[in-house]
Amino acid sequence: MGNCARINGSCKRCEGELPFAFTMAFQPIVNLSTARVDAYEALVRGPNGESAWSIISQVTDDLLYQFDQACRVKAIEMASHLGMQTNLSINFLPNAVYEPTACIQATLDISRQVGWPSKRLIFEITETERVIDRQHLRNIIDAYRSMGFKTALDDFGSGYANLDILTDLTPDKLKIDRQLVMNCDQDLRRQAILQAIITLAQQLGIVVIAEGVETHAEALWLASNGIMRQQGFYYAKPVVNSLGDDLSVRLSALREEVRLGREQGGLHA
Repeated sequence: MGNCARINGSCKRCEGELPFAFTMAFQPIVNLSTARVDAYEALVRGPNGESAWSIISQVTDDLLYQFDQACRVKAIEMASHLGMQTNLSINFLPNAVYEPTACIQATLDISRQVGWPSKRLIFEITETERVIDRQHLRNIIDAYRSMGFKTALDDFGSGYANLDILTDLTPDKLKIDRQLVMNCDQDLRRQAILQAIITLAQQLGIVVIAEGVETHAEALWLASNGIMRQQGFYYAKPVVNSLGDDLSVRLSALREEVRLGREQGGLHA
């Protein structure tokens, strides 16, 4: 992984101004067991709401470390400003972390400044296909856990984020990729895979979150089969500089529908 530019406990590779501006959009992660929003994921956007790619495409190798840190700081600053009372989920690039305790200092500093508790931070591991050194990634997860943070493995079941990674890593949460969630209410093969993941996660003590939920039928099937934490356009699209609409009435109604369906045995495939 190279050497960390550590000076007085901080990583100097992670500091410095970026040559472009950006902001964050927030998308809720709901919990149908409580009929509440569990967390919001912070997603990078252009300053006027432009796509994530419009920003990420400007991130060169030389800017990778500053960008990763700047995203964390921006997400925490904005979440605090918006009065977020839930957990905050932030994506991070494993290859942008040389030494966990040094590279986390900017995150800790802004958290202290705005009074954001470490227990309300979740770091989503992205781009696992580019991580050759699994031990390095395990060290990051262990270090973050010791600091009170939670970690989530993003896009599970897609590309390189597959079962074998769980032989080395122990994330707190698994976010199941849209490719497995899509049409899960109708597709028997997807149902079998999802049910196997649910069982596996239970045995490993990992919380499962379904990503990319886009239809009412998908939401109901997932919930009736035990995946109560969900995220996707069915609930809300990411909104720039806002936490979006109040979902409490919708979530309560959906929770009741799931309960009635279970009693009647009508939601399981």
